[in-house]
Amino acid sequence: MRAQHPHAGDDVAALDHNTTQHLLADMELLRQHLGIERWLLFGASWGSTLGLAYAVQHPERVSELVLWAVVTTRAYEIEWLTRTMGHVHPHEHAELLAALPEQWREGSIPAAFNALVRSPDPDVHGPAAEAWCAWEDRLATLSGPVERAARFADPRFRLGFTRLVTHYFANHGFLPDHGIVGRLERIADIPATLLRGRLDVASPLSAVVDVADNLPRAALHIVEADAHGAGDDTVRRLVDALEAAAARPPG
Repeated sequence: MRAQHPHAGDDVAALDHNTTQHLLADMELLRQHLGIERWLLFGASWGSTLGLAYAVQHPERVSELVLWAVVTTRAYEIEWLTRTMGHVHPHEHAELLAALPEQWREGSIPAAFNALVRSPDPDVHGPAAEAWCAWEDRLATLSGPVERAARFADPRFRLGFTRLVTHYFANHGFLPDHGIVGRLERIADIPATLLRGRLDVASPLSAVVDVADNLPRAALHIVEADAHGAGDDTVRRLVDALEAAAARPPG
């Protein structure tokens, strides 16, 4: 079964042929297989980056975009997440850097962690995955004691997650910095609903503003009380956007 469903927590071979371009090709194969002419793209976080990347590559196949926790995975967003937020959480960031060999601490943090978690040695990849996931937990906890995500208690998940995230972050989503924002004119006629929580620290709020400002048919909702997850207000707005899209005649 695992040979048919590769898991990055079992084998780094799961990262082979695993790039944004491969994912976009998979989406096209799925669309063709299902016989869908045009579809609405719905996604969050990395899914929003992937949705935007697909849309600018295949604008003729997209009827609408409904995206929340919107990020574009550009270089400055990765720098924000792995270094700038260290000024907000200096002690935890020091612990993150302490998991790296000293000579690697000034370069790309995701690339350094990816090199460690690709090691077959559990004494190397285990502590690196734990340190990365501890930083993820710190960022996900807006205030007070860090809340540990239950999913990170599973060593296989923790390692697979860290391998995948750092693989993509080290390569800025396998997209040039202009790969999405520099091509938005290709989807200027496509309706888009974009949501971001005011308290979402996954990337600067300016990332989604850059997108919305260049899409004439985009509605940007900044949800004041939400972080990276979807609270009741975000869920309500998403449902409203999807219901409105379903009520529109095809065109």
